[in-house]
Amino acid sequence: MATTIAVLPEAELQDGQMKEVDFGDGKVLLSRLGDKIHATSAFCTHYGAPLAKGVLAADGRVTCPWHGACFNVCTGDIEDAPAPDALHTFSVKIADGHIQVTAHQADTQKANMARPPKLAAHHHHGHGHTGHGVVIVGGGSATFYTIESLREASGKIRFVSNGYKGPITVLTKEKHMPVDRTKLSKALISDPSKLEFRTASVLKIQYGTNIRVGVTVTSINFDAKHVILEDGKETVSYEKLVLAPGGIPRVLPIPGASAHNVFTLRHLDDAKKIDAAAQEGKRMVVIGSSFIAMELVAAVSKRKLASIDVIGMEEVPFENVLGKDVGAALLKYHESQGVKFHLKTKSEKIVTKEDNETVATGVIVNGETLPCDFILMAVGVAPATKFLQTSGVPTERDGGVRVDHHFKLAGYEDVYAVGDIAHYPQHVTGELRRIEHWNVAGNHGRAVGKTIAGHPQPFTKVPYFWSAQGQNIRYCGSGMGFEEVFISGDVEQLKFVAYYIKSGKVVAVASMQRDPVVSVCSELLRFGLMPSPEELRAGVDPCSVDISTVASVKKL
Repeated sequence: MATTIAVLPEAELQDGQMKEVDFGDGKVLLSRLGDKIHATSAFCTHYGAPLAKGVLAADGRVTCPWHGACFNVCTGDIEDAPAPDALHTFSVKIADGHIQVTAHQADTQKANMARPPKLAAHHHHGHGHTGHGVVIVGGGSATFYTIESLREASGKIRFVSNGYKGPITVLTKEKHMPVDRTKLSKALISDPSKLEFRTASVLKIQYGTNIRVGVTVTSINFDAKHVILEDGKETVSYEKLVLAPGGIPRVLPIPGASAHNVFTLRHLDDAKKIDAAAQEGKRMVVIGSSFIAMELVAAVSKRKLASIDVIGMEEVPFENVLGKDVGAALLKYHESQGVKFHLKTKSEKIVTKEDNETVATGVIVNGETLPCDFILMAVGVAPATKFLQTSGVPTERDGGVRVDHHFKLAGYEDVYAVGDIAHYPQHVTGELRRIEHWNVAGNHGRAVGKTIAGHPQPFTKVPYFWSAQGQNIRYCGSGMGFEEVFISGDVEQLKFVAYYIKSGKVVAVASMQRDPVVSVCSELLRFGLMPSPEELRAGVDPCSVDISTVASVKKL
């Protein structure tokens, strides 16, 4: 039974403000946009961050302070990944000068912060459908959010019927449902039941999705609209095709790389093997100083390994993305945890046992052999596009494919490409760029789902990602190729904001222990309201820029 509680004097909630208020033994988030007051769940449905500490925009979006998930405060709907579920919304009225909220007590509990999805009715032979519907190649983040976006029936009045009603078929090499892959490197969790956002039965019954696991797509006949499996053993027809195969970990072409205890990290089985190997007293060598590599180093550095050696080609880790100053501070942190670095160098050879070439015992660097019990090779991923190349699709130099603002594959009708394989136009700079991040792929999926469901819109989401490096680092924007970096705060203490500047404009922002500044900056970049480098150097705080009031709407 619903309960009505006076939660706050109306005068205490101003235009553009959010406040978390008590509702019995639960919590509610109040948001005011002009003379309208909205009440929703108080916590992000991704990892439970308090939304009141996030960012409210005048167009009704609230952005999580931790990982960039966005919701609509008017409807509770998801706006951006990585949120897997929408928020509850509650009735609001003003009586005797107080804001009164009516809600079911259970829906205000943190344990029940997510609203059950509003899904469009689906069937296998919907009106106007041939029966083939949408086929998605891949089983990762982009796939999950494409399904979610296709089926969701938004609470927005103008989009009431936006849910896709035709068949959805997923073809994936994975042996499980789409998972939260970020937890593989950050925590070495490898149990699919702890990582799946939706179970197989939910995706099949509630979402009407046929997920075929453990199958390999070998080519595509675009003229006939057929996806070909296992070198011609079977074909699957489509009306709309979404290519989301993700990436394949690169392996250096050096002797010994095929040894059984040389691991890459992409799949659940990889995490299981590394977890089993990374035990107390063992020696670990990491080839590569990428985000995946260093997240895993941070995850295992508390396990009392005998040694952890990291081999990297840059002067400091993350130099090309975060710059030398931030990279040097993170290098110092990892060294304080007992990690030894071998930088500005490369691995020459993996040494194996004399009597068993399948077991690696060390890595040669600068003539020195680093002894090991196991090796992690984390030198990036290659777009999984071999099946497209054999189908005649032109690819970029790195193996990716070029798409437009709607993720349409150039030169092909009814075909879209998203995630790790897609070179897409960046909202801030306009340049084509391929970004390898789970959250970016998720937002690609959300966007392409809307387009296929009949509501195409150019993709304007500012890339947002995070990484666990002792403290969490947040990042938004497209900063590759930056020309200078301005840092506010104490980078040595890992408490700072870094602004990446190109052609006289801030194109990306990173921070540690300064939430929610990156979430704020992601919205400022979206609106084109990011302060200039000169203003930032003069002391302007991005969090002081008004993007949440009725007055600010007139500026946008």
